Amino acid sequence: MAGWGRNRRRPTGTPDDTSGPAGVRRLRLRTVLLVVVIVPTVTFTPLLASGMSQLFGQWRTEKVQMDLATTKVGRPAADLFFALDRERRLTAQVQTAPGGAARDRLAEQRAATDRAVRAFRPLTALDPADAQEGLAEALATTGRELGLLDQQRRAVDSGWSSGRQAFEYYSGVIESGLRVLAALGNTGEGQVNTTARPLVDLLWIVDMVGREDAVLARGWPTGRLTRSEYNIVTEAAGTRNHLMHARVVPALTGEETRYAKMTDGQAWRTMTAVEGRLSLADGDQVRLRDDSAEWRSSAETVTGQLRELVGLRFEHLGRVGYGHADMIFTVFVSISTVGVLALGLVIFTSWRLTSVLRRRILHLRHDAQELQERLPDVVARLERGEDVDADAEVRMIEPTGDELGELGQALNLARRSAVRTAVRQAEQHRGFQRMLQRIARRTQILIGLQLKKLDELERKHEDPEVLEGLFDLDHLTARLRRYEENLVILGGGQPQRRWRKPVRLLDVLRAAQSEVQDYRRISIDVEGEPWIAERAVGPLIHVLAELMENATTFSKPLTPVEVRAAPVSRGVAVEIEDRGLGMEPEQYDAVNALLQSPPQLDMMTHADDVRLGLYVVARLAASLGVQVELRSSAFGGTRVIVLLPETLVVDRPRTAPEPVAAPEEAAAPRAATEPPRPPDRDGALPTRARGRAMASVTAAPGSPLPGSPAAPDSPAASGLRPLPQRVRQASLAEELKVPADPGDGGDQESWAEREQPARSGAMIGAFQRQSRKRRTGEDVSPTPPGGSPEPTSPTTEDR
Repeated sequence: MAGWGRNRRRPTGTPDDTSGPAGVRRLRLRTVLLVVVIVPTVTFTPLLASGMSQLFGQWRTEKVQMDLATTKVGRPAADLFFALDRERRLTAQVQTAPGGAARDRLAEQRAATDRAVRAFRPLTALDPADAQEGLAEALATTGRELGLLDQQRRAVDSGWSSGRQAFEYYSGVIESGLRVLAALGNTGEGQVNTTARPLVDLLWIVDMVGREDAVLARGWPTGRLTRSEYNIVTEAAGTRNHLMHARVVPALTGEETRYAKMTDGQAWRTMTAVEGRLSLADGDQVRLRDDSAEWRSSAETVTGQLRELVGLRFEHLGRVGYGHADMIFTVFVSISTVGVLALGLVIFTSWRLTSVLRRRILHLRHDAQELQERLPDVVARLERGEDVDADAEVRMIEPTGDELGELGQALNLARRSAVRTAVRQAEQHRGFQRMLQRIARRTQILIGLQLKKLDELERKHEDPEVLEGLFDLDHLTARLRRYEENLVILGGGQPQRRWRKPVRLLDVLRAAQSEVQDYRRISIDVEGEPWIAERAVGPLIHVLAELMENATTFSKPLTPVEVRAAPVSRGVAVEIEDRGLGMEPEQYDAVNALLQSPPQLDMMTHADDVRLGLYVVARLAASLGVQVELRSSAFGGTRVIVLLPETLVVDRPRTAPEPVAAPEEAAAPRAATEPPRPPDRDGALPTRARGRAMASVTAAPGSPLPGSPAAPDSPAASGLRPLPQRVRQASLAEELKVPADPGDGGDQESWAEREQPARSGAMIGAFQRQSRKRRTGEDVSPTPPGGSPEPTSPTTEDR
């Protein structure tokens, strides 16, 4: 019972009691239900957000592109296009016939062109993120060519630039402007692109008419055209007719349809007739008839009609583009609203369902916890011997038709089975405890008979070697009695050893020391002379013996075990300190927690537990109100502090026997403390009398000895010192003596002893000293009164 597993460490990696299998982490119910809510929400939210983001991005892109095509870039680019087209024609007229009204009209047009250039130039650095593809490059190119406009004008005014150079420059700038307008129609929406394509074609038609007008404006004053100029006119006329009939007229809608017959009008036929009268003459020259007025009138009319059609197409393009963007925005708002409502509905429904599920599961858990709280109460009532009806103790759960209802029904069965099992196990445990106590009591009877038999043998034999062996058996039997008491305590009983008077604490410590196998290593030091109440003597001896044996077992064989006792403010403190390996801090905490609240021990389930002695100490300490605490020692071992409350400490009884001699009396001559040597009669050993053995050793100074002159038949008359004879319990204090009752309570360990027990220190030491005195006549110093006996191993001569 002394083995408490003090140096055993808890194996690492042990899973917690509330956790699942190793490596598996269980989630809480709230977490699982939150996952049920969050997973569909998290899954649905990105899809909704992605769709909303795409719609919003498409709407923003189309909105930006339409703003660029209609207002921010489209209108300024169209105005610049028409301004440069008119300036190109007037420049050609001035170069052919300088001076006059043409120069004034050119100056006015240049001013109008400058205004259009100033409105367009800030757009050349524009590069929005959502702009049409190629727009930024077209704007930059147009801006670079417009930078040469002033230089070209000065060259025209000074006569450095020829008519062809001026024509090519203005045509190049106009083509750059047309590329800007073509890039504005290259959006991400096909309907907008389809609507913008006829607009660009109309602008190309206007450019073709302007090219013809500029070339013919140079040829009317001279009446001829060069071959290259003639080619420009014919190519422009063919391109114009093709674009107008093949691409523009079929795409006209709404109000634009009134211009579908424009090619059948008088102005368009006049232009066509003038172009038809152009024919290539001999050589590289083309003669022109004087059709300038007719051409000028029809060209102005056609150009005006084309500009009106361009304006209508711009409006139509704006309606189509902005309408589609507004439609996308409406879809975006609608989907966003529906998506948010659907998301909210998913969250609400999931949360509601999980709340209901969690409430039902928590209700089942509450029922299970109620069983957990009720079951210990049922077990406690069973331990008190009450009759328990298992069916009455179980509150049934109302079943439902779903899986949780089946779980509740299974819980009902489990609760009924648990209560019935608890009742059956409690009954079995009570029966086992009663059987264990009966076996222990019968074993105690046998131990008592064994002690009685040993006493008879000790009285019968006088041989020192035989007596030494009998003393060893006596010591071993005393320890066996303590182990049997352990068995009785673990079986729910109480030790039956009783004292009728208080006992000194020193005697209690010595009695506990005498029940320890390696008692020689134990040194006892008691401050003062405290006395222990009679009701606590037996259990306290048992507790101290367990603690002392534990200290000697878990420390090296040659290291001492110090036992100190001293009064404190709340009673008496006993310290037992060894020099072993000690324990880990968490082990100290676990042991102290067990000592503070001893559990209900089931002997059948703890049969292999090496800490049974710990349960015994905890049981006895709890019954006495004694506090036991284990701490780390300064020597590296363990220090046990046993605090005896004031209720267990009493005053010295008036009828108590006088204590042994004080230390100063021990220094007196040996003749005063030793009995006179009786003469030896015929050299025979003295006869041993029951109840008088060891009197010369254990009696106080001056007390009569067995075989004194008061007993004439004593061997003392022979003049030789008789061998000491053992008297059962003669070495104990009066209060510790108990009658040799065969029914005396005892205890036993749940395992066998490891080695041969040592002899009783006080009695065997005294026996050896008296034997040596008798044979050799030597004088041995007595044991100091009040101190701890320190017997040594006998030498060969002693044996």
